[in-house]
This record gives sequence, structure tokens and C-alpha cells, in this order.
Amino acid sequence: MKVLIVSDSHGLTSELLEIKKRHENEVEGMIHCGDSELPADMDEMQDFWTVRGNCDYDSSYVKERIELAGNRSFYITHGHLYNVKMSLMNLTYKAQEVGAHIACFGHSHIAGSEMIDGIIYINPGSIFLPRMRKERTYAIIDFNDQTATVHFYTVDGAEVPSLRNEFTLT
Repeated sequence: MKVLIVSDSHGLTSELLEIKKRHENEVEGMIHCGDSELPADMDEMQDFWTVRGNCDYDSSYVKERIELAGNRSFYITHGHLYNVKMSLMNLTYKAQEVGAHIACFGHSHIAGSEMIDGIIYINPGSIFLPRMRKERTYAIIDFNDQTATVHFYTVDGAEVPSLRNEFTLT
């Protein structure tokens, strides 16, 4: 099972369509962690589980959501409401409260993944303006029975091996 995760596209349209088309037949879900700056009814945003970021003004976006893919629960938020630029502590409390297996967020534009107390945290970075590295990135989490591997890709589809992380599932 695979789920695609993107965030902080800040008005980009052709890039979102290209990423969706590239992976539409291989993933079971697609997540946009906010700051698309696009109306929710645009073609670019269709098929994404979306949330509202601090730069989104379409009130039809929700602030957070929980989605299931396979037997895994995804907690999705932008991150600004949980102060993720400073710490993952507040996000951790919320992910634990809702029983999430995976917490997906953006806001900092910093790509990365880690596991804390059995919860996998994924920030796909930004396909518009990355921070801490030059690559404009998105992520795909790939599950099997024993492990979850988070792969990061550049906007043109090339994997960024230095960001790949594999986690043992409990």
C-alpha cells in the first residue's frame, strides 16, 4: 500500500497535476497538507485529502482530518496550529489523542520523516519553496507487513535517496 503526500505548493498547478498523473495508478491515497493557495474545487485539488494551511483562504478546507488507507490511520494537518516549526510535541499529543499511525504535516517546508513512540511523522517538504535543501520535494509512504518506507521525490519525479527512511511497524 502506498500513499502520496505533498504540501506547500503555494499556487502551483501544472506541478500538482503532473505529480498526480505520475502516481495515480500506484497509490491508494493522496494527501495535500495545506498551503495550496488554490480553491478546493479546482482540478488540481481533486482526489487529494486536503487541509487548510495558514495561506489558504478557501473556507471549505478543514483544519485537520483523519483518513484510513489500508489498516493505517493518517492524521493530516498543516502544522501551523501545532507550532511545528518549534517542536513536534503539540502535534504528538494530537496524533496520540486521535490514535493515528501516521501524522502528515507541512508548514516548515522542511522535508523529513521520523518515528516517535510508534507514530510516523512525515513532512513532505515543499514543491514550491523548500527550506534546508534545494530540492522541491513530495513524499510517498510505502507499507508492507513489517515495515513502512518513506521515499522523497523531486518535483520532476527523481528519488532523493538521502531522505529515504524505513521504519519497523509494531
